[in-house]
Amino acid sequence: MSATNIVDEGPILKYLGLSPSYEPSPRNAPVDFLRKHVRELPPHLLMLFSSITTPRERTAVSAIRNRRLKYAESNPAELSLANAKSTWPALWEGRERPGQEQGKEEKDWAEKEFLGGDGKQQVGKLGKLLAEYEEEREAERVRTIRRQRAEYIESLPEEDEESDDEEDVLPIPQELSPAENEEHFLRLVKERFIDGYLESFEYDNVDWDERWDGDLDRDDEERWFDDEEESDTPPGIQT
Repeated sequence: MSATNIVDEGPILKYLGLSPSYEPSPRNAPVDFLRKHVRELPPHLLMLFSSITTPRERTAVSAIRNRRLKYAESNPAELSLANAKSTWPALWEGRERPGQEQGKEEKDWAEKEFLGGDGKQQVGKLGKLLAEYEEEREAERVRTIRRQRAEYIESLPEEDEESDDEEDVLPIPQELSPAENEEHFLRLVKERFIDGYLESFEYDNVDWDERWDGDLDRDDEERWFDDEEESDTPPGIQT
């Protein structure tokens, strides 16, 4: 990613009281600069770094990893089981047909909200039809995402393809129970989020938000990342 996307690094250096010749330069070495100054800059200046760094590159900044960890530990809706399965279906290795939850929501709406729930027979038929339609629509969306992902991987050079496959999905053995499967999936989503790999996630909302600095203890941080390494072995499987 080209550093020329920052038109003027002057406001950043001026805000910090640094000379134009300061090294590391926010233009030429943005990650190294962020390592030293990310907690000293306000969000409107930090946003300038979004155009010259990727979420994956910013993972090297410990303060930003801490913010992502703090955010993930707050159990945000974006990383909940239902939302994660819908947003990143390629990571989900569950056995149920895609769209079941969305279909159930449509059916519940028809039974409880449509015409105030009057006319149970007609409402029941409508609910079933809406559920089937929504389930199929969601299933088709998931199939499209998976097909596009497969086509993308197929288009990569062999070396990049192997790397991309390794980053994407940890295999889940058949021995896992549904609850263990869900736990493993959520752990995978959280790990990929912290490492900067979640596609379509708005990382700027977390990386540049100082409220996620919090009071995260370094021992807690190290303990979480130690657990992350151990979790490479799926739960319930002995090594």
